Amino acid sequence: QVHLVESGGGSVQAGGSLRLSCAVSGNTYISYCMGWFRQAPGKEREGVATIDSTGSTNYLDSVKGRFTISKDNAANTLYLQMNGLKPEDTAMYYCAAKRWLGCWTLLYNYWGQGTQVTVSS
Repeated sequence: QVHLVESGGGSVQAGGSLRLSCAVSGNTYISYCMGWFRQAPGKEREGVATIDSTGSTNYLDSVKGRFTISKDNAANTLYLQMNGLKPEDTAMYYCAAKRWLGCWTLLYNYWGQGTQVTVSS
């Protein structure tokens, strides 16, 4: 239905930047919400940033002012610009799509395979 492929992860030092990309294919009309999530080993999955079909966004408090979610509808691509990275940002990052209302939730319908982000001090 919706296929998501993340890229752009890597290893950076604290204070560095990365831009994650998520290529979206399939039936994009059903993707009301798009989001970035992350999970570190041994920790719970958490929402990082979401964006809905109107462009409205939500961010995890700890990334506000540092991360920016955006999308290029023509290119069918979701982005997460990450600046001022901190060691606690280290995690596997996933993009996801949800069919309907309510974006700030973990209950998304479609998920990518993840891309690793590692931030060293």
